[in-house]
Amino acid sequence: MTTAPPTVGAGELRAALRGHASGVAVLTAATPDGPAGVTITSFTSVSAEPALVSFALAGTSSTWARIKGCRRFGIQLLGAGQREVAERFAARGVDRFAPPTRWHTGPHGVPLLDDCVAWLVGARHRQLTLGDHELIVCVVEHVRIGAPGGGLVHLHGGLHAAPGSPAVPGGRQS
Repeated sequence: MTTAPPTVGAGELRAALRGHASGVAVLTAATPDGPAGVTITSFTSVSAEPALVSFALAGTSSTWARIKGCRRFGIQLLGAGQREVAERFAARGVDRFAPPTRWHTGPHGVPLLDDCVAWLVGARHRQLTLGDHELIVCVVEHVRIGAPGGGLVHLHGGLHAAPGSPAVPGGRQS
């Protein structure tokens, strides 16, 4: 039997990471009960060739309970002006897809939010249970670039606009 090495406490780790800016995205999926989505700050690029990205959700998340059987996911990278969207998808007990949320059905029936900096649709490639979270690695099947501009970041417990720069000319879209 392997014993895990001692670690710092969750509060100590959170305090240390508060000053580390994380991009803000909304994860979406089509479920048998309708669209599901949640604000995430765990999104990251894993590989360019092949195109892989990842996200993590707490195993106890009510959204994870709804989407854990889904094969495909939408990842919306939020712009600096989408703080209200991030807050709505982080709120509990609300219909996140009801007005004023504007969304449409994307490739493979995945719900996608309107007016984002970029959209990715990916298929589950690998899943790992790590601590109290599920880490999902997705193969990126579709990308759409939105209007150039700054992103939204989570820093010191709040949401903040990140300075923007125009999209790279000639960026690949599918």
